[in-house]
Amino acid sequence: QVQLVESGGGLVQAGGSLKLSCAVSGRTFSPLDMAWFRQNPGKEREFVAGIAWTYSTNYTDSVKGRFTISRDNAKRTVDLKRNSLKTEDTGVYYCAGTTRPVSSQFVVVDDGYRYWGQGTQVTVSS
Repeated sequence: QVQLVESGGGLVQAGGSLKLSCAVSGRTFSPLDMAWFRQNPGKEREFVAGIAWTYSTNYTDSVKGRFTISRDNAKRTVDLKRNSLKTEDTGVYYCAGTTRPVSSQFVVVDDGYRYWGQGTQVTVSS
């Protein structure tokens, strides 16, 4: 059974930093594309950042230059370092993983991901 477990959520002031981590177990990690999504009440889950099995990265425009996604295949983890946090960064952050054909594009929509964590709440106060 594949499990994704997020950690590192909490309360932080605007302008501060916080790192989220996701640990993956139950299957081979290195072929997975990994991503972080965010969701707020009444809103759809949105793509925040992703890292392919090739280590190429993708970010939504609102977090470029502030967030950094990385992966450690030996530890089977993916991290999201977030600096200069804004109140709009608040939400439940979900770690997600999937595989895809080599020739296909990196997926930035939630229905393209097979594996999901339980989510971790991040609140950025003003």
